[in-house]
Amino acid sequence: MCGHNLLILAQSVGRYVQLGTTIDDAIGEAYDKTARWLGLDMRRGGGPALEELALEGDPHAIKLSVPMQQHKDCNFSYAGLKTQVRRAIESKNIDVNNDPIVAASTKDRKLRADIAASFQRVAVLHLEQRCDRAVEWAQSIEPSINCLVVSGGVASNHYVRIQLDKIVKKHNLKLVCPPPSLCTDNGVMVAWTGIEHFRLGMWEPPPSVEEPEDGWLDLRPRWQLGEIFAEGRSISPSLKRARIHPSLTSSIQMSSQHNS
Repeated sequence: MCGHNLLILAQSVGRYVQLGTTIDDAIGEAYDKTARWLGLDMRRGGGPALEELALEGDPHAIKLSVPMQQHKDCNFSYAGLKTQVRRAIESKNIDVNNDPIVAASTKDRKLRADIAASFQRVAVLHLEQRCDRAVEWAQSIEPSINCLVVSGGVASNHYVRIQLDKIVKKHNLKLVCPPPSLCTDNGVMVAWTGIEHFRLGMWEPPPSVEEPEDGWLDLRPRWQLGEIFAEGRSISPSLKRARIHPSLTSSIQMSSQHNS
């Protein structure tokens, strides 16, 4: 579930509008860190382990603030919530180094379950609020949209699916999620994207065998997927300092025009 959260309006293959992005930490990172701090078994991943423990807890037992309530955009921030959770764990004197969840007492397990449930409620509420606003923005751009697609590791979380299903029903849309077994398979996601582009003739020939071995490569650790919706522009200093390249959407359009 680690990685990066994006809210994208997909108008067609290669044409995207970015409605929201991650300013600091993604929801998957927050799930994994919280699971680790609670001493959960990470072999299946922090997300599934935390979701399972949260079923035993009270989601209102620990007071946590929903991130970025003052920002009326679609961007995500989970760094502050992680700090809140860490302080809550410290205040309960939970020592995961000496007492992992399998060795926890009944009382201690209940404390951890309450923290897990409270974290999950607030983390997903932040996701809900952003998705709700993003759907409104998307419908203002493309009134014909009929579904919200949730992909990546977070899409395998049953609680996330239930909560986002409420959002789509509010807007008369359909929630589309891949099978859980494919939610974390990045290879399938990349390959399928390649297939869709190839079918439309949106591809470039491989480099020539005569290309020098010391040829120049433009490495892009951050590459914007689509054009940013005007109301969704972030004022985050980290994003302001980022090296800006033409978006993938712009690059595809320019390539198509060049090849036609």
